[in-house]
Amino acid sequence: MALLRIHTYPDPVLKQTAKPVGSVDSSVRKLINDMAETMYDAPGIGLAATQVGDLRRVIVLDLQKPEVQEGLIALVNPVIVHAEGRTKYEEGCLSVPGYYARVKRYERVRVKGLDPDGKEVVIDADGLLAIVLQHEIDHLDGYLFIDRLGPVARELFLRRWKKSKMAQEAGIAG
Repeated sequence: MALLRIHTYPDPVLKQTAKPVGSVDSSVRKLINDMAETMYDAPGIGLAATQVGDLRRVIVLDLQKPEVQEGLIALVNPVIVHAEGRTKYEEGCLSVPGYYARVKRYERVRVKGLDPDGKEVVIDADGLLAIVLQHEIDHLDGYLFIDRLGPVARELFLRRWKKSKMAQEAGIAG
């Protein structure tokens, strides 16, 4: 297993749409293992392949709360097939470090995909699991959680990001 580089905003790879995986083979299983190791090391509770520069439709997540869901979930070609209810949840992202915002999401989702053995799985989720599934699937479609913010919150994010970038550049230059 190997740690992968997590791409951060505004890296163009984060805006690309991932391509469906034809079959779950050893290269996909290696990607899943490397993504899981990278996610745990970050530390995070979810990671999409696009965040590590791979344009295959693969996500991993682990809420690290045994009462919610035990252990690692890895999905290949995940698709939301049903969604209902509305909620707002404060989200962060390994690709947008240090920034958190309340995002509107579906309250409950049903997601279909393939497990690491290539078998179809269906996950009925609510709460944090539903939020993380939607967040990671968004990544596969080229969306970051900041893309779901209203105009005022998005402007606030952009100001903070620019200020942080200028501070980093001043520190490097100084």
